[in-house]
Amino acid sequence: MLSLKAALAKPFAKRVYKKVQKWANNPIETQEKVFRDLIKGASETTFGKDHSFNTIKNHDDFIKHVPIRDYEALKPYVERVVAGEKDILWKGKPLYFAKTSGTTSGAKYIPITADSMPNHVNAARNAILLYIHETGNAKFVDGKMIFLQGSPILTEQNGVQLGRLSGIVAHYVPKYLQKNRLPSWETNCIEDWETKVDAVVEETLPEDMTIISGIPSWVQMYFEKLEKKTGKKVGDIFKNFNLFIFGGVNYEPYRAKFENLIGRKVDSIELYPASEGFFAFQDKQDEKGMLLQLDSGMFYEFVLAEDFFEDNPKRITIKDVEVGKNYVLIISTNAGLWAYNVGDTVIFTSTKPFRVIVSGRIKHFISAFGEHVIGKEVEHALRIATEGTSVRINEFTVAPQINPDSGLPYHEWFIEFENEPESLSALAQKIDAALQQQNSYYLDLIVGKVLQPLKISVIRKNGFQNYMKSIGKLGGQNKIPRLANDRIIADALNAEIIIK
Repeated sequence: MLSLKAALAKPFAKRVYKKVQKWANNPIETQEKVFRDLIKGASETTFGKDHSFNTIKNHDDFIKHVPIRDYEALKPYVERVVAGEKDILWKGKPLYFAKTSGTTSGAKYIPITADSMPNHVNAARNAILLYIHETGNAKFVDGKMIFLQGSPILTEQNGVQLGRLSGIVAHYVPKYLQKNRLPSWETNCIEDWETKVDAVVEETLPEDMTIISGIPSWVQMYFEKLEKKTGKKVGDIFKNFNLFIFGGVNYEPYRAKFENLIGRKVDSIELYPASEGFFAFQDKQDEKGMLLQLDSGMFYEFVLAEDFFEDNPKRITIKDVEVGKNYVLIISTNAGLWAYNVGDTVIFTSTKPFRVIVSGRIKHFISAFGEHVIGKEVEHALRIATEGTSVRINEFTVAPQINPDSGLPYHEWFIEFENEPESLSALAQKIDAALQQQNSYYLDLIVGKVLQPLKISVIRKNGFQNYMKSIGKLGGQNKIPRLANDRIIADALNAEIIIK
């Protein structure tokens, strides 16, 4: 028999589903309204005045007046907001700054406003409610739920709260879920990630866990510690654990490892959250891709990834996107980000409704020889090569080896195995063939003997964790880039290679 909370979740889920369907079925009009509201809302801000918002009537006008910017280009405005000035990027002051570690600019301060905060909270809630509506499964709301996240401790800077996004969002857990939520506030505030996960294990072991959520690599650490402590599969420890919620990276490279750790299959919901906005979530269990959030105070533009580094690449809206093409995601938001390059690339899997997958990072690719290999391609190649085998992989990254000791250059794959293959060379051949099949440039370079086939370097157990710890990025929302066009990470990982 369903509890009152579980029984009430179903009609609430139905109501939210209908609301989502309304904007999902009217995507162009929805985005046009968001665009008009954004321009009007910021017309009296410093940024709005500097970019003639009072003359912008349509997307073409917007393109003329507002160039694409990354964080570095927007930084002069952000610094004024951080200094305490009002009405710079959005009206008034932000509620929060989500502090993230930038790759080139040190810490980044991403504003979150009173208008944008509900987007972060409601999207995560709606993802769960749409799952309830689709499956009819609401029993899990009575169990315990864990969200592995950063510390919720916030500091203040010129009247604005400052912290990690996951820590900020922790302050918005609805009251009806707070009794179900783990870990405790004290444990959540532990800064050292390994100490924190150990504490989480102790707190959760006696509980009836039904939802577990977090970035797969860090949930994997939690699962491994549970298994080491008990000698049991996670699914045997938590009999009613049936929903895994994840975001931040593609789950596919982790799927086989997770199913082994859990001991059975569980449903999953993929999320696409970022400090800049909550862009999409999986709305159907049997559909590929996540539903793009078109009614959340964010206006989207897209640029073909292959054209992005040209002068004045073409900027399009959702009405002109095509399924299967790789686009750089550009956003304008009610947090005051304007034609902002998030750095992600996405591919549409559907336009009725608009669903996307994250294909990689525009700066995370390998094109040392013109091959332009992207994250989605290396992940897919690895999945194809290991499908139906006992090979399980904990973590991996790829880098070009331009100056080998002998022979032609190649792509070097750094892989930490849970279960190693019988033959590394056979696995390398399979991965290489799958990569050639996807990427014609890479194929041409192999055939033309510009590159030799890829090589695998085996990383010792916990080698990637050791690397992340060495650069101060163990845990939280930090994750290993799948590939890079340089050897900064590769050279650091040399110390973790098992010589074979």
